[in-house]
Amino acid sequence: MCNACGNPAAPGHWTDAGTTTPGDRLRARFHRAAVLRNVLRPYGLTAHDDGSVPGIQLSTLSGAVTMVDTLEDLWQEAERLAGRKIDPLDPRYLND
Repeated sequence: MCNACGNPAAPGHWTDAGTTTPGDRLRARFHRAAVLRNVLRPYGLTAHDDGSVPGIQLSTLSGAVTMVDTLEDLWQEAERLAGRKIDPLDPRYLND
C-alpha cells in the first residue's frame, strides 16, 4: 500500500472476487471501468480508472469531473449528474 495516497483501496469488494494477485486486481479494475463506460454512455457520462489512484473518475460531456470512492458512490453521483435514475441491471447491459 502506498503510504502517501492509500492506494490500492482496501480489498474485499465483490467485484474483486477471483483476483489473487495485484495484476489480477488491476486488470479487474480496468475491465470494470470499461463496463461502466458502456453503461454510462447513454446518460452522457463516462468513467475512468487508470489504476494509479483509489476511486473512479466520473465525467460529464460538458466537462464536470468528480472522483468517487466506491461503486455505490458512483451510482448515486451518476444519477445526480444525469438528473435521472440509472439502472445498471437494465437487461441491455447484462449481455456485455
